[in-house]
Amino acid sequence: MGGLEGYVYPNEQELTWSVLIAVYPFITGLVAGAFILASLEKVFDVKALRPTYRISLLAALAFLLAAPLPLLAHLHQPLRGYEIMATPNPTSAMAVFGFVYLWYLTAILLVEIWLEFRVDIVKKAEAAKGMVRAFYYALSLGVTDTSDEARHTDHRIATVVTILGIPSAILLHGYVGFIFGSVKANPWWSSVLMPVVFVFSATVSGIALMMLIYMASCLIRRVRIDTDCVRAMATFLFYALLVAFTLELLDTIHRTYEAEESIDIIQALMHGKMFTSVVVVQIIMGSLVPLIALGVLQVVRMPDRWRIFLSAEMAILVLIGVFAMRWNVVIGGQLFSKSLRGFTIYKWEFMGREGLASAVLICVLPIVLFAIFAKILPPWYEAPESDGVPT
Repeated sequence: MGGLEGYVYPNEQELTWSVLIAVYPFITGLVAGAFILASLEKVFDVKALRPTYRISLLAALAFLLAAPLPLLAHLHQPLRGYEIMATPNPTSAMAVFGFVYLWYLTAILLVEIWLEFRVDIVKKAEAAKGMVRAFYYALSLGVTDTSDEARHTDHRIATVVTILGIPSAILLHGYVGFIFGSVKANPWWSSVLMPVVFVFSATVSGIALMMLIYMASCLIRRVRIDTDCVRAMATFLFYALLVAFTLELLDTIHRTYEAEESIDIIQALMHGKMFTSVVVVQIIMGSLVPLIALGVLQVVRMPDRWRIFLSAEMAILVLIGVFAMRWNVVIGGQLFSKSLRGFTIYKWEFMGREGLASAVLICVLPIVLFAIFAKILPPWYEAPESDGVPT
Protein backbone atom coordinates (compact mmCIF):
# COMPACT_ATOMS: atom_id res chain seq x y z
CA MET A 1 0.00 0.00 0.00
CA GLY A 2 3.05 2.28 -0.13
CA GLY A 3 1.90 3.65 -3.48
CA LEU A 4 -1.41 5.00 -2.16
CA GLU A 5 -2.18 8.20 -0.29
CA GLY A 6 -5.48 9.26 1.20
CA TYR A 7 -8.74 7.56 0.21
CA VAL A 8 -8.98 5.76 -3.12
CA TYR A 9 -11.40 3.17 -4.37
CA PRO A 10 -10.14 -0.43 -4.71
CA ASN A 11 -10.34 -0.30 -8.51
CA GLU A 12 -8.22 2.88 -8.60
CA GLN A 13 -5.07 1.30 -7.23
CA GLU A 14 -3.82 0.48 -10.73
CA LEU A 15 -4.06 2.91 -13.63
CA THR A 16 -6.25 1.78 -16.51
CA TRP A 17 -4.25 3.61 -19.18
CA SER A 18 -0.50 3.20 -19.48
CA VAL A 19 2.30 4.99 -21.33
CA LEU A 20 0.97 3.56 -24.62
CA ILE A 21 -2.12 5.75 -24.34
CA ALA A 22 0.19 8.75 -23.95
CA VAL A 23 2.10 7.69 -27.07
CA TYR A 24 -1.16 7.45 -29.05
CA PRO A 25 -2.08 11.18 -29.03
CA PHE A 26 1.59 12.09 -29.42
CA ILE A 27 1.90 10.16 -32.69
CA THR A 28 -1.44 11.36 -34.09
CA GLY A 29 -0.35 14.91 -33.30
CA LEU A 30 2.80 14.44 -35.35
CA VAL A 31 0.63 13.31 -38.28
CA ALA A 32 -1.60 16.37 -38.12
CA GLY A 33 1.28 18.77 -37.62
CA ALA A 34 3.29 17.36 -40.52
CA PHE A 35 0.33 17.67 -42.89
CA ILE A 36 -0.40 21.23 -41.78
CA LEU A 37 3.23 22.13 -42.50
CA ALA A 38 2.91 20.57 -45.97
CA SER A 39 -0.26 22.58 -46.61
CA LEU A 40 1.61 25.84 -45.97
CA GLU A 41 3.64 25.21 -49.13
CA LYS A 42 0.87 23.69 -51.22
CA VAL A 43 -2.05 25.96 -50.41
CA PHE A 44 -0.48 29.13 -49.01
CA ASP A 45 2.52 29.06 -51.36
CA VAL A 46 5.23 29.45 -48.72
CA LYS A 47 8.04 28.74 -51.17
CA ALA A 48 10.72 28.54 -48.46
CA LEU A 49 9.08 25.32 -47.20
CA ARG A 50 9.22 23.57 -50.57
CA PRO A 51 12.11 21.24 -49.54
CA THR A 52 9.93 19.82 -46.76
CA TYR A 53 6.68 19.31 -48.70
CA ARG A 54 7.21 15.76 -49.91
CA ILE A 55 9.08 14.82 -46.75
CA SER A 56 6.08 15.96 -44.70
CA LEU A 57 3.66 13.87 -46.76
CA LEU A 58 5.66 10.65 -46.41
CA ALA A 59 6.34 11.28 -42.73
CA ALA A 60 2.64 11.90 -42.10
CA LEU A 61 1.81 8.57 -43.80
CA ALA A 62 4.45 6.69 -41.79
CA PHE A 63 3.23 8.05 -38.45
CA LEU A 64 -0.42 7.63 -39.40
CA LEU A 65 0.10 3.91 -40.10
CA ALA A 66 1.68 3.54 -36.65
CA ALA A 67 -0.93 5.65 -34.83
CA PRO A 68 -3.39 2.80 -34.03
CA LEU A 69 -0.65 0.48 -32.69
CA PRO A 70 -0.64 1.86 -29.11
CA LEU A 71 -4.38 1.26 -28.88
CA LEU A 72 -4.11 -2.23 -30.39
CA ALA A 73 -1.28 -3.14 -28.00
CA HIS A 74 -3.39 -1.89 -25.10
CA LEU A 75 -6.40 -4.03 -26.02
CA HIS A 76 -6.76 -7.48 -24.53
CA GLN A 77 -8.25 -8.62 -27.84
CA PRO A 78 -6.34 -6.57 -30.45
CA LEU A 79 -7.47 -8.81 -33.32
CA ARG A 80 -10.98 -7.47 -32.80
CA GLY A 81 -9.90 -3.84 -33.16
CA TYR A 82 -11.23 -3.66 -36.73
CA GLU A 83 -14.77 -4.07 -35.40
CA ILE A 84 -15.06 -0.39 -34.47
CA MET A 85 -14.99 0.31 -38.23
CA ALA A 86 -16.74 -2.85 -39.43
CA THR A 87 -19.73 -2.30 -37.13
CA PRO A 88 -20.56 1.44 -37.12
CA ASN A 89 -21.72 2.80 -33.77
CA PRO A 90 -22.31 6.58 -33.78
CA THR A 91 -22.66 6.60 -29.98
CA SER A 92 -19.09 5.37 -29.50
CA ALA A 93 -16.39 8.07 -29.53
CA MET A 94 -13.66 5.59 -30.50
CA ALA A 95 -15.79 4.04 -33.27
CA VAL A 96 -16.31 7.48 -34.81
CA PHE A 97 -12.58 8.10 -34.58
CA GLY A 98 -12.06 4.95 -36.66
CA PHE A 99 -13.97 6.55 -39.50
CA VAL A 100 -12.11 9.84 -39.10
CA TYR A 101 -8.85 7.88 -39.31
CA LEU A 102 -9.92 5.97 -42.45
CA TRP A 103 -11.16 9.15 -44.14
CA TYR A 104 -7.89 10.96 -43.54
CA LEU A 105 -5.76 7.97 -44.58
CA THR A 106 -7.57 6.90 -47.74
CA ALA A 107 -9.35 10.00 -49.04
CA ILE A 108 -6.76 12.64 -48.15
CA LEU A 109 -3.21 11.49 -47.47
CA LEU A 110 -2.88 8.57 -49.89
CA VAL A 111 -4.60 10.52 -52.66
CA GLU A 112 -2.34 13.56 -52.26
CA ILE A 113 0.80 11.41 -52.11
CA TRP A 114 -0.23 9.57 -55.28
CA LEU A 115 -0.95 12.81 -57.12
CA GLU A 116 2.34 14.35 -56.02
CA PHE A 117 4.51 11.33 -56.88
CA ARG A 118 2.57 9.95 -59.87
CA VAL A 119 4.92 11.30 -62.55
CA ASP A 120 7.96 10.05 -60.62
CA ILE A 121 6.32 6.65 -60.27
CA VAL A 122 5.73 6.46 -64.03
CA LYS A 123 9.34 7.43 -64.77
CA LYS A 124 10.62 4.76 -62.39
CA ALA A 125 8.37 2.18 -64.03
CA GLU A 126 9.70 3.10 -67.48
CA ALA A 127 13.32 2.92 -66.31
CA ALA A 128 13.02 -0.36 -64.37
CA LYS A 129 12.66 -3.97 -65.45
CA GLY A 130 11.03 -7.13 -64.20
CA MET A 131 9.31 -7.12 -60.82
CA VAL A 132 10.44 -3.59 -60.00
CA ARG A 133 8.78 -2.33 -63.18
CA ALA A 134 5.58 -4.20 -62.30
CA PHE A 135 5.67 -2.78 -58.77
CA TYR A 136 5.91 0.83 -59.90
CA TYR A 137 3.36 0.28 -62.66
CA ALA A 138 0.95 -1.01 -60.03
CA LEU A 139 1.62 2.10 -57.94
CA SER A 140 0.77 4.27 -60.94
CA LEU A 141 -2.67 2.58 -61.12
CA GLY A 142 -2.21 2.45 -64.89
CA VAL A 143 -2.24 6.26 -65.28
CA THR A 144 0.95 6.83 -67.31
CA ASP A 145 0.28 10.22 -68.90
CA THR A 146 3.16 12.58 -67.98
CA SER A 147 2.25 15.48 -70.26
CA ASP A 148 2.20 19.05 -69.00
CA GLU A 149 -1.59 19.04 -69.11
CA ALA A 150 -1.75 15.89 -66.98
CA ARG A 151 0.69 17.37 -64.47
CA HIS A 152 -1.36 20.55 -64.27
CA THR A 153 -4.48 18.47 -63.61
CA ASP A 154 -2.68 16.55 -60.88
CA HIS A 155 -1.60 19.82 -59.27
CA ARG A 156 -5.11 21.30 -59.31
CA ILE A 157 -6.66 18.16 -57.81
CA ALA A 158 -3.89 17.92 -55.21
CA THR A 159 -4.53 21.51 -54.16
CA VAL A 160 -8.22 20.75 -53.61
CA VAL A 161 -7.34 17.61 -51.66
CA THR A 162 -4.91 19.59 -49.49
CA ILE A 163 -7.56 22.22 -48.77
CA LEU A 164 -9.90 19.42 -47.65
CA GLY A 165 -7.02 17.88 -45.73
CA ILE A 166 -6.44 20.90 -43.49
CA PRO A 167 -9.76 20.59 -41.61
CA SER A 168 -9.39 16.80 -41.78
CA ALA A 169 -6.00 16.99 -40.05
CA ILE A 170 -7.43 19.34 -37.44
CA LEU A 171 -10.36 16.97 -36.94
CA LEU A 172 -8.04 13.97 -36.68
CA HIS A 173 -6.15 15.28 -33.69
CA GLY A 174 -8.81 17.61 -32.35
CA TYR A 175 -11.01 14.55 -32.00
CA VAL A 176 -8.36 12.94 -29.80
CA GLY A 177 -8.61 15.97 -27.53
CA PHE A 178 -12.40 15.69 -27.69
CA ILE A 179 -12.22 12.10 -26.45
CA PHE A 180 -10.39 13.27 -23.34
CA GLY A 181 -12.32 16.53 -22.96
CA SER A 182 -15.67 14.73 -23.09
CA VAL A 183 -14.84 12.57 -20.06
CA LYS A 184 -16.81 14.72 -17.64
CA ALA A 185 -16.09 12.46 -14.68
CA ASN A 186 -12.44 13.54 -14.69
CA PRO A 187 -11.88 17.22 -13.82
CA TRP A 188 -8.34 17.17 -15.26
CA TRP A 189 -9.69 16.37 -18.73
CA SER A 190 -13.10 18.01 -18.62
CA SER A 191 -12.29 21.23 -20.48
CA VAL A 192 -13.77 22.75 -23.62
CA LEU A 193 -10.28 23.95 -24.56
CA MET A 194 -8.84 20.45 -24.61
CA PRO A 195 -9.43 19.79 -28.37
CA VAL A 196 -8.04 23.22 -29.30
CA VAL A 197 -4.97 22.77 -27.11
CA PHE A 198 -4.37 19.36 -28.69
CA VAL A 199 -4.60 20.78 -32.22
CA PHE A 200 -2.08 23.58 -31.67
CA SER A 201 0.30 21.37 -29.73
CA ALA A 202 0.04 18.90 -32.62
CA THR A 203 1.02 21.64 -35.05
CA VAL A 204 3.98 22.50 -32.83
CA SER A 205 5.18 18.89 -32.60
CA GLY A 206 4.72 18.26 -36.33
CA ILE A 207 6.77 21.31 -37.34
CA ALA A 208 9.51 20.39 -34.85
CA LEU A 209 9.65 16.82 -36.15
CA MET A 210 9.82 17.91 -39.79
CA MET A 211 12.63 20.31 -38.95
CA LEU A 212 14.66 17.47 -37.43
CA ILE A 213 13.89 15.00 -40.23
CA TYR A 214 14.80 17.57 -42.89
CA MET A 215 18.11 18.41 -41.20
CA ALA A 216 18.96 14.75 -40.59
CA SER A 217 18.15 13.81 -44.20
CA CYS A 218 20.42 16.57 -45.50
CA LEU A 219 23.28 15.46 -43.28
CA ILE A 220 22.86 11.81 -44.25
CA ARG A 221 22.72 12.65 -47.96
CA ARG A 222 25.55 15.19 -47.57
CA VAL A 223 23.68 18.09 -49.14
CA ARG A 224 23.49 21.65 -47.94
CA ILE A 225 20.74 22.53 -45.48
CA ASP A 226 18.52 25.27 -46.87
CA THR A 227 18.84 28.06 -44.31
CA ASP A 228 15.76 29.87 -45.61
CA CYS A 229 13.72 26.69 -45.11
CA VAL A 230 14.98 26.27 -41.54
CA ARG A 231 14.32 29.94 -40.82
CA ALA A 232 10.74 29.63 -42.12
CA MET A 233 10.08 26.50 -40.06
CA ALA A 234 11.54 28.18 -36.96
CA THR A 235 9.25 31.16 -37.49
CA PHE A 236 6.12 29.04 -37.84
CA LEU A 237 7.22 26.93 -34.88
CA PHE A 238 7.61 30.07 -32.75
CA TYR A 239 4.13 31.39 -33.52
CA ALA A 240 2.44 28.00 -33.18
CA LEU A 241 4.20 27.41 -29.85
CA LEU A 242 3.20 30.88 -28.67
CA VAL A 243 -0.48 30.17 -29.41
CA ALA A 244 -0.32 26.67 -27.88
CA PHE A 245 1.35 27.93 -24.69
CA THR A 246 -1.14 30.80 -24.42
CA LEU A 247 -4.07 28.39 -24.71
CA GLU A 248 -2.62 26.11 -22.04
CA LEU A 249 -2.09 29.13 -19.79
CA LEU A 250 -5.66 30.26 -20.46
CA ASP A 251 -6.95 26.81 -19.55
CA THR A 252 -5.01 26.92 -16.26
CA ILE A 253 -6.29 30.42 -15.45
CA HIS A 254 -9.84 29.32 -16.22
CA ARG A 255 -9.59 26.31 -13.92
CA THR A 256 -8.11 28.43 -11.12
CA TYR A 257 -10.72 31.17 -11.46
CA GLU A 258 -13.58 28.68 -11.66
CA ALA A 259 -12.25 27.06 -8.46
CA GLU A 260 -14.41 23.95 -8.52
CA GLU A 261 -14.12 21.36 -5.77
CA SER A 262 -11.40 19.54 -7.73
CA ILE A 263 -9.02 22.52 -7.80
CA ASP A 264 -7.37 21.64 -4.48
CA ILE A 265 -6.34 18.13 -5.49
CA ILE A 266 -5.26 19.30 -8.96
CA GLN A 267 -3.02 21.95 -7.43
CA ALA A 268 -1.65 19.44 -4.94
CA LEU A 269 -0.90 17.09 -7.83
CA MET A 270 0.85 19.78 -9.89
CA HIS A 271 2.93 20.95 -6.93
CA GLY A 272 3.69 17.40 -5.80
CA LYS A 273 3.79 14.23 -7.89
CA MET A 274 3.56 15.98 -11.26
CA PHE A 275 5.74 19.02 -10.51
CA THR A 276 8.72 17.79 -12.51
CA SER A 277 6.76 16.65 -15.58
CA VAL A 278 4.36 19.63 -15.62
CA VAL A 279 6.39 22.63 -14.43
CA VAL A 280 9.96 21.64 -15.22
CA VAL A 281 9.62 19.55 -18.39
CA GLN A 282 6.40 20.75 -20.05
CA ILE A 283 6.30 24.43 -19.10
CA ILE A 284 9.92 25.50 -18.59
CA MET A 285 11.96 23.13 -20.76
CA GLY A 286 9.33 22.40 -23.43
CA SER A 287 7.69 25.82 -23.76
CA LEU A 288 9.41 28.80 -22.15
CA VAL A 289 12.99 27.98 -23.17
CA PRO A 290 12.07 27.28 -26.84
CA LEU A 291 9.84 30.38 -26.94
CA ILE A 292 12.67 32.61 -25.74
CA ALA A 293 15.28 31.00 -28.01
CA LEU A 294 13.04 30.99 -31.10
CA GLY A 295 12.05 34.57 -30.35
CA VAL A 296 15.72 35.53 -30.28
CA LEU A 297 16.17 33.85 -33.66
CA GLN A 298 13.50 36.15 -35.10
CA VAL A 299 15.29 39.38 -34.18
CA VAL A 300 19.00 38.59 -33.84
CA ARG A 301 21.36 38.08 -36.76
CA MET A 302 23.73 35.15 -36.37
CA PRO A 303 25.76 32.75 -38.54
CA ASP A 304 23.70 30.18 -40.38
CA ARG A 305 25.52 27.34 -38.60
CA TRP A 306 24.47 28.64 -35.18
CA ARG A 307 20.92 29.31 -36.34
CA ILE A 308 20.50 25.75 -37.60
CA PHE A 309 22.03 24.13 -34.53
CA LEU A 310 19.93 26.27 -32.16
CA SER A 311 16.76 25.54 -34.17
CA ALA A 312 17.46 21.79 -33.98
CA GLU A 313 18.02 21.94 -30.22
CA MET A 314 14.78 23.86 -29.69
CA ALA A 315 12.89 21.38 -31.90
CA ILE A 316 14.08 18.55 -29.66
CA LEU A 317 12.98 20.42 -26.52
CA VAL A 318 9.60 21.14 -28.10
CA LEU A 319 9.02 17.44 -28.87
CA ILE A 320 9.96 16.54 -25.29
CA GLY A 321 7.58 19.18 -23.99
CA VAL A 322 4.68 18.04 -26.17
CA PHE A 323 5.15 14.43 -25.12
CA ALA A 324 5.27 15.60 -21.49
CA MET A 325 1.94 17.34 -22.08
CA ARG A 326 0.43 14.10 -23.41
CA TRP A 327 1.92 12.21 -20.46
CA ASN A 328 0.54 14.71 -17.96
CA VAL A 329 -2.92 14.54 -19.48
CA VAL A 330 -3.14 10.75 -19.70
CA ILE A 331 -1.23 9.66 -16.60
CA GLY A 332 -1.81 12.74 -14.45
CA GLY A 333 -5.55 12.54 -14.95
CA GLN A 334 -5.54 9.06 -13.39
CA LEU A 335 -3.34 9.73 -10.36
CA PHE A 336 -6.05 11.17 -8.13
CA SER A 337 -9.09 9.29 -6.92
CA LYS A 338 -12.68 9.94 -7.86
CA SER A 339 -13.25 10.89 -4.25
CA LEU A 340 -10.79 13.78 -4.79
CA ARG A 341 -9.11 12.83 -1.52
CA GLY A 342 -6.24 10.55 -2.47
CA PHE A 343 -3.46 9.69 -4.91
CA THR A 344 -2.06 6.58 -6.44
CA ILE A 345 1.11 6.06 -8.50
CA TYR A 346 1.98 4.89 -12.00
CA LYS A 347 4.16 1.79 -11.84
CA TRP A 348 6.70 1.68 -14.65
CA GLU A 349 7.46 -1.59 -16.37
CA PHE A 350 10.10 -2.11 -19.02
CA MET A 351 8.97 -5.25 -20.83
CA GLY A 352 5.47 -6.50 -21.46
CA ARG A 353 2.67 -5.51 -23.76
CA GLU A 354 2.34 -2.03 -22.26
CA GLY A 355 5.90 -1.53 -21.09
CA LEU A 356 8.42 1.15 -21.93
CA ALA A 357 10.09 -1.08 -24.54
CA SER A 358 6.81 -1.40 -26.46
CA ALA A 359 6.30 2.37 -26.37
CA VAL A 360 9.83 3.05 -27.67
CA LEU A 361 9.42 0.43 -30.41
CA ILE A 362 6.16 2.00 -31.59
CA CYS A 363 7.79 5.46 -31.64
CA VAL A 364 10.76 4.18 -33.66
CA LEU A 365 8.65 2.22 -36.16
CA PRO A 366 7.39 5.31 -38.07
CA ILE A 367 10.98 6.44 -38.64
CA VAL A 368 11.74 3.03 -40.16
CA LEU A 369 8.61 3.24 -42.31
CA PHE A 370 9.60 6.72 -43.47
CA ALA A 371 13.03 5.44 -44.51
CA ILE A 372 11.35 2.67 -46.54
CA PHE A 373 8.90 5.08 -48.17
CA ALA A 374 11.73 7.51 -48.98
CA LYS A 375 13.62 4.65 -50.63
CA ILE A 376 10.63 3.76 -52.80
CA LEU A 377 9.55 7.35 -53.51
CA PRO A 378 12.52 9.70 -52.92
CA PRO A 379 11.07 13.00 -51.64
CA TRP A 380 14.27 15.01 -52.12
CA TYR A 381 14.63 18.02 -54.33
CA GLU A 382 17.86 18.62 -56.18
CA ALA A 383 20.47 20.35 -54.03
CA PRO A 384 24.18 20.99 -54.47
CA GLU A 385 26.52 18.51 -52.84
CA SER A 386 28.53 19.64 -49.83
CA ASP A 387 29.89 18.31 -46.58
CA GLY A 388 26.38 18.44 -45.12
CA VAL A 389 27.16 21.34 -42.77
CA PRO A 390 26.10 24.89 -43.63
CA THR A 391 28.67 27.61 -43.70
